[in-house]
Amino acid sequence: MTATSRRAILRTLGISVCMFAVAAAAPAVSQGRTSVKIGYAISKTGPNAGGAGITTLPNYELWVKEVNEAGGLELPDGSRLPIEVVEYDDRSSAEEVVRAIERLATQDEVDFILPPWGTGFNLAVAPLFDRFGYPQLAVSSVTDKAPEFVQRWKRSFWMLGGGSDYTDALAGLLKKTNDEGKINNKVAMISVADGFGIDLVTAARPSFSEAELEVVYDVTYPAGTTDFTSMINEAAGSGADTFVAFSYPPETFAITQQAQVAKFNPKVLYLGVGTGFPNYGADLGPNAEGMMSLGGIDPNNQANTAYRKRHEEVTGRAPDFWGSVVTFASLQMLQEAVKRRGLDREAVSDELSNGTFETVLGEVKLEDNQLRKLWFGGQWQNGNFVAVAPVDREGVSQAIMPKASWQ
Repeated sequence: MTATSRRAILRTLGISVCMFAVAAAAPAVSQGRTSVKIGYAISKTGPNAGGAGITTLPNYELWVKEVNEAGGLELPDGSRLPIEVVEYDDRSSAEEVVRAIERLATQDEVDFILPPWGTGFNLAVAPLFDRFGYPQLAVSSVTDKAPEFVQRWKRSFWMLGGGSDYTDALAGLLKKTNDEGKINNKVAMISVADGFGIDLVTAARPSFSEAELEVVYDVTYPAGTTDFTSMINEAAGSGADTFVAFSYPPETFAITQQAQVAKFNPKVLYLGVGTGFPNYGADLGPNAEGMMSLGGIDPNNQANTAYRKRHEEVTGRAPDFWGSVVTFASLQMLQEAVKRRGLDREAVSDELSNGTFETVLGEVKLEDNQLRKLWFGGQWQNGNFVAVAPVDREGVSQAIMPKASWQ
């Protein structure tokens, strides 16, 4: 055999060995694995537990159950791996949520981390998600700084819009109603001293000013406040027909109850997170009619209706009328990104940034890592918290203003 023949044979053998190695490596992503580890830190106790327990945690549970019942997360090679959950209670503590996320990344070495509940907590952990290379699907987080954050943390995704989206929508509705002579142009406003409240009130001031609305009362209160009597009395004495509170669930429920006790009946009553919770409408009954807040749904959207039915059947709890469906849609996006790109977090982040996804919201494609097709204003009408803004979007309901007095 000539030297040339021997070299040809060796080249052929080498190519064969390489091809065998590539073929063997193709399904290797699932070989030796028994699960995909997904972790999260969520407020199961403390003041944030009410919001997390309605908007976030049930959707995590629903999604994991449905994925595992289907055989697990599908990978690019067609194989499936069940989800193994690693869960921590952050106890509604910013310090604890930071510790828990770091533990998930460094000790538990989970494949993906789902975000916590709340604007402040998502901002607190964003540097950790970025440092450890995890995509952060920040759903329950409202911030006008999302474009800036995307540049700082390139694997962060902001799914609920910015404060100015919501305050511009509200200002537009108020201006229209004022122009119709149904309310005066005065607004009394309070806000929680937290990432959420700060973002909303900072956006509201210019939104109201541009709509020629006069803010006659503007007070910030510390998180955990339970007595709003003096603020309600001062707002009532301000002469404003509109009262706005950028509040979290415990405060939203407390303000509502204390306003009724004080017989405080502004023509427009717009409260924060919690207004769109099913139990808010159930507890208030007819008095919920006309109450306004962020979010809302199109009650005729069949995909959302089917999701809501499935959610209640599986978790035993109804979803809220704002962030719940967005939370579930974000999980569907993560699931599809893993199917297309595998368990490589950088590749999954790239797919989330650039891909198009079919979800319970319909077709979703993020714009600069942000979800922009959202409902920015809602109102309780006939037992449903319906979307009333943007007013030019298909499926919107017409806002009823002013609201009726307490019964």
